[in-house]
Amino acid sequence: MVLEAVMIVVDNSESSRNGDYAPTRFDAQADAVGIIFQNVVQGNPESSVGLMSMGGKGPEVLATLTTDQGKILEGLHQTKKKIRGSAHLSTGIQIASLALKHRQNKSQKARIIVFVCSPIEEGERELVTLAKKMKKFSISVDFILFGDMDAANEAKLQAFNREIKGNTDSSHLVIIPPSSKLLSDQLISTPILLGEGGASGLGGLGAEGGANEDFPFGVDPSQDPELALALRMSMEEEKARQEKLAREQAEAAKKASLESVKEEGESAPLLDKDGQPSGSKDNDGKGPKSGDGDKMDTS
Repeated sequence: MVLEAVMIVVDNSESSRNGDYAPTRFDAQADAVGIIFQNVVQGNPESSVGLMSMGGKGPEVLATLTTDQGKILEGLHQTKKKIRGSAHLSTGIQIASLALKHRQNKSQKARIIVFVCSPIEEGERELVTLAKKMKKFSISVDFILFGDMDAANEAKLQAFNREIKGNTDSSHLVIIPPSSKLLSDQLISTPILLGEGGASGLGGLGAEGGANEDFPFGVDPSQDPELALALRMSMEEEKARQEKLAREQAEAAKKASLESVKEEGESAPLLDKDGQPSGSKDNDGKGPKSGDGDKMDTS
């Protein structure tokens, strides 16, 4: 189970009012944020999630890294009242990276998940430069492109993704067009939630498309994403339980082994009650043992 610190960046630009994703693009994001939060903290109870927006007057941190979902929900509620303007993608990612840089647990893997549903104003060269910076800081960046999916948007995000990925598979670009399914339901079967190697993406849904035929539970996550996620969570919980049991058994065996070893001379004190060395008296306890010590010559 991956130990992560995840900053989720939502798109609260004017485009998020659109209703092509039920009930609106922003509400679809809010529902998906809840699924991502559950996936992260259930995957590892020491992982944490933060939230920020990138629309309106500028990016805003709504919730610092936390394991309290109530803080995330409150942040989403506040942001729904601030839907306006355009998205500031580059600035949003940089602020998210600063929030991750100051995480308390440095052993957490840094990760940013960005929802994009509006035109990207930054140029491709600027985004590639930003990708190099994130790669240098060992921060993974996942994009969820939905809503405004013109060729320019897709090309810019693909360029960013190619640069930050390199030879690894730690950052993903998922493209989800409108459909009768909820955004969150489609997101469940993507590598963003299934993890590295867990799936190859959504069949027919963008650059990382293709259904996962090798899902270990015999369930096609694209057909029943909720069941696939529940099975995966159950497997991880059972694995964690078995690992904990093995550690406890090993510690118990080590403790028993140490208790069975007695220190040399532990059963007999070094001095008796008269202050004499143990075993220095006869069996009746009244004097030195015969043959012990020198005898006085009386002749």
